[in-house]
Amino acid sequence: MAFPHSISALHDKFAAQYGASRAEEIAAVCDRPVSLRINTLKSNAEEVCTALKNAKISFTAVGWDQNALILEGAAERDIQCLPIYSEGKIYMQSLSSMLPPLFLDPKEGESVLDMTAAPGGKTCEIYALSAGKALITACERDKIRFERLKFNLERQGATRVTAILCDAATLDDFFSFDKILLDAPCTGSGTLTKNSPVRFSEEYLAKCVHMQEKLLRKGLKLLKKGGTLVYSTCSILKEENWELLERVLPAMGATIVPIEPFGGIPTLPSKEGTLTVCPTSLYEGFFVAKIEK
Repeated sequence: MAFPHSISALHDKFAAQYGASRAEEIAAVCDRPVSLRINTLKSNAEEVCTALKNAKISFTAVGWDQNALILEGAAERDIQCLPIYSEGKIYMQSLSSMLPPLFLDPKEGESVLDMTAAPGGKTCEIYALSAGKALITACERDKIRFERLKFNLERQGATRVTAILCDAATLDDFFSFDKILLDAPCTGSGTLTKNSPVRFSEEYLAKCVHMQEKLLRKGLKLLKKGGTLVYSTCSILKEENWELLERVLPAMGATIVPIEPFGGIPTLPSKEGTLTVCPTSLYEGFFVAKIEK
């Protein structure tokens, strides 16, 4: 298989970490179907499924979450014209990106920080999982993305989220949170498909790792003793994932809380207790780790 220069370099990284055969399988993945999450703040599975059937859009349920649906043969534009979309009763979201909030498991009354929140899918999911009763602070440093975050929070009915236009790495250490989600900026290596290449270079990887470490150290400073931080990326490169954790966690007095894949989620070899989702025709490559201080 031929690769453009940057893709060839990424393919070599995959081969070095997972073997040549698995690297070829990852590179051969075609575009994934559209998936969505039902917004339980405004709707339910019965209403959404009925609306999709009436629009003659086929779908299948996801075994590990009754509020996640995979659409069959439909494009995002087919969904965006439906009232359930414009009214915020659903949110278009990849299956893998739904996982970190599930492992965070937010509860009523807990203070929660989403460190890199835009465009807001995971923030809204955290809010819904807590039935709108967690005290959520959502940070975004880019003004354009921040406006998108605010728009999605309003549309999804996440009315009690405090959205802040700032770099979470600069938050005052005075703050403290019961739970933190750090879905860190990354190379996006797990989103690669045959039809959607990912631009990659060693320089860009190093830049991402530097930013990830800065955010992770800040997050662990802001985390209360006994609190939980979920770290995730849409990358499957060890440098951005478990190698970073091995370097940072001991110095910050934090440890990994083992998590297990569920519902047949495809996985790649990963550090014990962490989850690396394998890129497939349904799932983006993703890394998730649950951390306790």
